[in-house]
Amino acid sequence: MKQYLRPALVLSLLFMLLCCVAYPLLIAGIGYLTPGHGQGKTIDHHGRTVGFEQIGQQFTDDRYFHGRPSAVQYNGAGSGGSNKGPTNPDYLAIVAERTDSFLAHNPAIDRKQVPAELVTASGSGLDPHLSPEAALVQAPRVARLRQLPEERVVALITTQTEQHWPGPATVHVLRLNIALDQLSAATQKN
Repeated sequence: MKQYLRPALVLSLLFMLLCCVAYPLLIAGIGYLTPGHGQGKTIDHHGRTVGFEQIGQQFTDDRYFHGRPSAVQYNGAGSGGSNKGPTNPDYLAIVAERTDSFLAHNPAIDRKQVPAELVTASGSGLDPHLSPEAALVQAPRVARLRQLPEERVVALITTQTEQHWPGPATVHVLRLNIALDQLSAATQKN
């Protein structure tokens, strides 16, 4: 019995040290070498942190551009989708409700013009980006409520559009809304 007990204890201790000490320290060290030192890359505005680069936020005020809906309420600790398929009746009801709500807040557009990304959640539920088209469809509402010329809001979307190669162009919703606040403030000063 002793001949089996000693190797079992040694291996158990070795694997506890490896899995409970060495591996977590290695991962923490790698995280520390990344931008944000493992805490995530933050977005700062006027000296204070207002969000994260890779985690979206919910904007409900119609004066702001709205991002994708989130199945997890943008909780970075628990990312995930709704896990409901495209023919699930509950899912279809949620999408129909989101579409009706979007149309109520954006009366200048037709139901066929509503981008799917504005009424369906992303796979992670944390997506901070929109396509330029999804931002442009909201421009009339934002311009009207901010009392800005629509052309200036469209130009702002264009300047905030990031082209990724390879891949589609995107607009970071939080950065766009920060730039929108700055544009509104500059316009009010003039």
